Amino acid sequence: MGGMFGGAPKPDTSQATESLRLQREQTAELKKQAEEDKRTAGEDYAAKRKSLARGGKRSLLADNRLNPETGIDDDDSMPTLGA
Repeated sequence: MGGMFGGAPKPDTSQATESLRLQREQTAELKKQAEEDKRTAGEDYAAKRKSLARGGKRSLLADNRLNPETGIDDDDSMPTLGA
């Protein structure tokens, strides 16, 4: 008759509580990682847009040499129209 007056033991919910705590920790970690990925993607996008807008030294260098800073030799290039 103990159950009739509230004397019944309460069910053990420690495993459910622990599981819920672990899920919340994992969710927080995943959210933090997603925000970090979004931030780095935004930084990469901004850097790419900046380089496209401002150009740079690299776009002015010769592509047909191993060391583009030295330029193209007149011997290696095609003859000009006036020569």
